[in-house]
Amino acid sequence: MWENISRYNKGNILLTSMYGASNAFLKEILNKQGGFIFTTYGVNMIDQTQSATLALLANISLFSSLNEQELDKIQRHAVTRSYPKNSVIMNEGAPARSLYVIIKGRVKIFLTDDEGKEVIINCQGVGEYFGELALIDGAERSTQVMTMEPSTFVEISKSSFHDLLAAYPNIALSLIQDLTKRVRVLTDNVQSLALMDVYGRVAKILLSMATDHDGKLFIEDKLTQQDIASRIGASREMVSRILKDLTAGGYITMEGKHIVINERLPKHY
Repeated sequence: MWENISRYNKGNILLTSMYGASNAFLKEILNKQGGFIFTTYGVNMIDQTQSATLALLANISLFSSLNEQELDKIQRHAVTRSYPKNSVIMNEGAPARSLYVIIKGRVKIFLTDDEGKEVIINCQGVGEYFGELALIDGAERSTQVMTMEPSTFVEISKSSFHDLLAAYPNIALSLIQDLTKRVRVLTDNVQSLALMDVYGRVAKILLSMATDHDGKLFIEDKLTQQDIASRIGASREMVSRILKDLTAGGYITMEGKHIVINERLPKHY
């Protein structure tokens, strides 16, 4: 298999497009390491995969304090697995066995009721991790996780994760910092649900997901009306009505499945 490979000069580690990491993510790694990019062919696939995984682990907040030898130790005790789109990785109420680090693809973390209604708690991509909560308190899984596209994970078992926390206290500190950020995000979401109407929640999620492209705000994720409704706890019909009115007013346009915000959204609907 011929692959384009990006490389930085610290530790001779390779970053490969086989993991589907975004250009921005790989560029960030290269900038941090003062590295360079080149293209090569015919690299041994096993060494290539291991080196690329090591490079991605080094730039995940949970492991950022570890050196190359310590990261290599983690990799040797982990398993890398790939899953197709719409694969259920975790079920609510299931026993906790592993921590998952995303090295390719995206997942959604969500809850459902007995009637199948879905509320999306969060979406995560390359460089993020999930499944740590139940490994800490020993409880059952509290959410479900499903792949949104073909995805690959580094899976670290519960016993190995506990060994890592004992051996490297800085991992525990990083974990606490990440959990604090997530609590703040959840607090903000609860505030939105309690104090904002549906339009306010739609506007807020559109703005939070948009990035600047040539003076316009562009949402890179391919959002359906149901995706938005599931994230904000509203009906698809109401979301559809709001998006239709925003489009008619010229505030947003659709480019394929991407939403472009052309001007400041009105404060009220």
